[in-house]
Amino acid sequence: MSKLLIINPGSTSTKIGVFQGNEEVSSTTLRHEASVIGQFHSVMDQYEWRIEEIKKVLLEAGESLASFDAFVGRGGLLKHIPSGTYKVNEAMLNDLRQSIKGEHASNLGAIIAHGLATEFHKEAFIADPVVVDEMEELARISGHKSFEKVSIFHALNQKAVAKRYAKEAGLHYSDLNLIVVHLGGGISVGAHKKGKVVDVNNALNGEGPFSPERSGTLPAGALVEMSFSGKYTKQELLKMITGKGGFVSYLDTNDAREVEDRAMAGDEEALKIYKAMGYQVAKEIGSVAPVLHGQVDAIILTGGIAYSKHMVNFIKERVAFIAPVKVYPGEDELLALAEAANRVLSGEEEANLYL
Repeated sequence: MSKLLIINPGSTSTKIGVFQGNEEVSSTTLRHEASVIGQFHSVMDQYEWRIEEIKKVLLEAGESLASFDAFVGRGGLLKHIPSGTYKVNEAMLNDLRQSIKGEHASNLGAIIAHGLATEFHKEAFIADPVVVDEMEELARISGHKSFEKVSIFHALNQKAVAKRYAKEAGLHYSDLNLIVVHLGGGISVGAHKKGKVVDVNNALNGEGPFSPERSGTLPAGALVEMSFSGKYTKQELLKMITGKGGFVSYLDTNDAREVEDRAMAGDEEALKIYKAMGYQVAKEIGSVAPVLHGQVDAIILTGGIAYSKHMVNFIKERVAFIAPVKVYPGEDELLALAEAANRVLSGEEEANLYL
């Protein structure tokens, strides 16, 4: 049974987990103050500092880095690739260091895993980064030849819960048609057709339902008018789409629990916006059902907001006619990464090559 160190860097934290096989031994979230992060010019500049912070925590916990069989990092913004587990190689490291698809803290996951693996002569992996792309040809057509729809979504969690559902049902993921909904800071709704996500909204850059901090799809004409009004910079407009959209725009918070509490306490505006998000999620679920010709085995709700019984029930009421609804609250990203690496280390799957 392999011992794994899982590394999931975020913008203000680094989550690490120690796993023995698929069993979590321990996990820690290293919180990073904005004042400290702000001292670094770029995400890549944080590499040595973050890796030393990880080493310090493991040393205090009595964990020897040499005892790990492999190191697994959260995948970053890479070229669009098929789903799977990937060995970290030089091509991947180069693309992440150059931020070819954008700068994000998750880009450090593979780099930190590789650094530790090299130091201790072990292997490094990533699995199902947000740029997993299995979309069918028709799903890429936007409506104008200058634009192509792209796949950016919560691939790691969507794939993990879909496979977990299949296993619990005694079935194969590759034999099922599923609609998987990740409800978190961003919201993605994927059509899983026989083991592939053949259509999904771009959950990062303005598509699909709005979320606690993202706007989702906005009226295109109004957005163009605003872009040329002279009142906003490009960066301000991008922030409206990702970061200051959704709950942040309407209610000045990105905390879904706070919004729910306000709504249940009688705040009519909070209740309206809270319901509107669920309404848009339900609409998106309905919109992808035809992708699967209406042959949907299950609708799966996951992510942090799936802990909310109110939101889950609100969505269920509108979509249960399509298929049974199964709920897997939370993200379990550390577990998903451990499971992916173990499938390779056990010989159940082969690692993919990043080119």
